Amino acid sequence: MLSNMQETQAQKGVVEDNGEIDVWLLLSVVAVVCLGSVMVFSATIAADSRTLAFDTSRITKHLIHIGLGVGVLLIVMRIPLDWLQISSKAILLSGIVMLALLFVPGFGVEVNGSLRWYSIAGFRMQPSELMKIAALIYFADYLARKKEDLHLFKVGIINVGLVVGVIGLLLLLQPDFGTTVVLVTTVAAMMFLAGVRFWHFLVSISVAAALMTVLMWMEPYRVARLMSYRDPWADPFGSGFQLVQALIAIGRGEWFGIGLGSSIQKLFYLPHAGNDFLIAVIGEELGAFGIFGVLILFGIILWRSFVIASRALDLGYRFAGFLAQGIGMLVCLQASVHIAVNTGLLPTKGLTLPLMSYGGSSMLSSMIAIGLLIAVDRQCRPVRRGGRQ
Repeated sequence: MLSNMQETQAQKGVVEDNGEIDVWLLLSVVAVVCLGSVMVFSATIAADSRTLAFDTSRITKHLIHIGLGVGVLLIVMRIPLDWLQISSKAILLSGIVMLALLFVPGFGVEVNGSLRWYSIAGFRMQPSELMKIAALIYFADYLARKKEDLHLFKVGIINVGLVVGVIGLLLLLQPDFGTTVVLVTTVAAMMFLAGVRFWHFLVSISVAAALMTVLMWMEPYRVARLMSYRDPWADPFGSGFQLVQALIAIGRGEWFGIGLGSSIQKLFYLPHAGNDFLIAVIGEELGAFGIFGVLILFGIILWRSFVIASRALDLGYRFAGFLAQGIGMLVCLQASVHIAVNTGLLPTKGLTLPLMSYGGSSMLSSMIAIGLLIAVDRQCRPVRRGGRQ
């Protein structure tokens, strides 16, 4: 693959890190982070639903998470993509080891029946968030190296399926069904865009969907969520509680919202208002137009990621192009699932809103993803002899 890039460079100029950053991408990311900070502050300001006492500890932590994330972003955006591609297998292996260590006594921390976290110096870290990024890096490299052979069923489907299966198994054992669905869907989209045969792709998607359905029906709590999704009002104080409260919040907001900071649902009823149900608070306080604004911002991020990917692919840098596509789809797919869950379009599942929700691991992985996207943008701009293009 590197030889293809060098050949293209010889024909069209050279490719170097010229320090430029896509303005639309930068502005949309800044807008999403700032809006998220305001809404997390609003959603978490009440420490006690009975006394309504002020609590600034979570917004303080959120701002610290953003600061750390920005610091990591500034480092990641300067990582040479060639080095990243060479290290893709080691990065994937590190992610798998991190997931596996959760099940070793003394390493993983169980919260509410889920074994998803490490506790490091008083801070919790969720390795599945970093695993998503590691998987994208690996599959971008794999698809770039095997581009000419993706029409073969073994290369295009079997090999990819085995790796996805190992990652998916470790995620489901936690259990973390939502992250598994988002990751599998993103990888499938990357395969399709890379040129896997359509009928191979169709078969693999059908098998994956069948397996997901079986796994869902194997767990009673997932079945209960599906039933409550079909009619949450049938059990509004039990299995349908979360969705009912989210729908009430969004319904109260109508078109323009009831005003910033004025949400009632966040105080007494809506669970995890600062992370899993943040868009419901946005809908109540800023209305449908607030939700549309969030969708537009993530739409811009997706648009610019594909523009950056197209530029990289035009230069012959397949790894960078596939990586940019994967990052754009991962971030925006997770945002879409979060919004769909909050609005009742999908069964209830705990997924954060990237770059916006409260949570250190989510913010860190989102910032790493954006840092990689900026790295592709900076390092895949053609520079002709005698001046910039």
